[in-house]
Amino acid sequence: MAETSTAVISGHRGTPLLLSKRTGSVWTAFAHIITGVIGSGVLSLSWSVAQLGWVAGPISLVLFALVTLLNATLLSDLHLYPDPNNGDNIINRSYLQAVENILGNLNGRICSLLVYFNLFKLGVVYTITSAISIRAIERSNCYHEHGHEAACEYELKTYMILFGIVQIVASQIPNFRSTKWLSVVAAVMSFVYSLVGSGLGLAQTIENGKIKGSIRGVPSDKPIQKVWLVAQAIGDIAFAYPFHLIFLEIQSTLNSPPPEEVTMKKASRIAVFTTTVFYLGCGGFGYAAFGNSTPGNILTGFGFYEPYWLVDFANACVFLHLVGGYQIFSQTLYGIVEGWYAEKYPESVSTSTRILGMRRNPFRFCFRISYVVLTTSIAMAFPYFNEVVAFAGSVTFWPLVVYFPVEMYFVRNGIAPWTDKWIALRIVTVVCLFVTIFAFVGSIQGLIAKRFG
Repeated sequence: MAETSTAVISGHRGTPLLLSKRTGSVWTAFAHIITGVIGSGVLSLSWSVAQLGWVAGPISLVLFALVTLLNATLLSDLHLYPDPNNGDNIINRSYLQAVENILGNLNGRICSLLVYFNLFKLGVVYTITSAISIRAIERSNCYHEHGHEAACEYELKTYMILFGIVQIVASQIPNFRSTKWLSVVAAVMSFVYSLVGSGLGLAQTIENGKIKGSIRGVPSDKPIQKVWLVAQAIGDIAFAYPFHLIFLEIQSTLNSPPPEEVTMKKASRIAVFTTTVFYLGCGGFGYAAFGNSTPGNILTGFGFYEPYWLVDFANACVFLHLVGGYQIFSQTLYGIVEGWYAEKYPESVSTSTRILGMRRNPFRFCFRISYVVLTTSIAMAFPYFNEVVAFAGSVTFWPLVVYFPVEMYFVRNGIAPWTDKWIALRIVTVVCLFVTIFAFVGSIQGLIAKRFG
């Protein structure tokens, strides 16, 4: 039987923290997923397709989409888990909680480290990307005024600090449910800049009078360098589907009936199909327009100079979207840490101090500011868009998007070894593991070459 529409938000290990009304629908879930998926990853897809070529590039995008949809379907069935002790349903309100309840404490601890790292690295990537987009607006106006050959160079760190200040303010949003309006705005922004990027690529292709690019992708004089670039391209694509960690949080916001898993599966299908169409458009049109000269970031690499106002508008949309995207993922981490702290120090929940003229919880206030400062600092130390995106996509894709969902599905549904379903999912798991290792090694090589080369 579906649970009622009043939800208990669980702490680090399921301790109830507060009650709230669940009003989510398939469209609010869709908005949350779009906010989590269409982010900085879409901006690198033209470059990724360029490295892989006209055959491997689109096929890779579709395959990653299918893996994402498969594991989203598996996760949606894990919201309720029968307690092996008494048969009652345990409600898994977060990804980490599901791993702990279904796979045990050891797997939960391993997953915890990966989850915390994954959420943190997304904050770093979003800081880098947003800063590059803000700087691109300055450069676009400079090129428009002084010509395309002008030395329009601006310090990236300044824009990272600006983004960090915005996030310090936004981080005071109470919890994940309070970000619904932010998700809607961010989802609209992601559609807008994806459409602009695709449209500019299509317009440039029409102006060129031909489709650039080749089946093999961008050539290289050194075969090993081509291998590393292909690995980084795969890592960039892996990064483009990063919403699994907030999947069960999103499902916990849904009203019932119909059952939450039904609504979530529908929202997942719509979201993955929509994003894949956008990804193919952004990746394909960008490569068709610029061929071997495809920039690493389609909106900030200045393949497009005019119309400058449209480029500016698209980059402003990127900034607004990443403000929301940063909060969607950060609120998940805030909830985990603050839930753990509330369990350890129950009296702290009701503690408040007047800070900047308002009553605030001291731990929440200081922790969230410290978190934003740390992500901003790391971004300033490694401001390399494509390499950081590839590293971010490869380091946690296999364990969090593939391995844990499959293992939880096996336990939850009692899938016996060597059955057809078990063999099929095992094959998917092993193939994804080798692809992820390949992308991870390529991203590390790229980061070392950029930082110390």
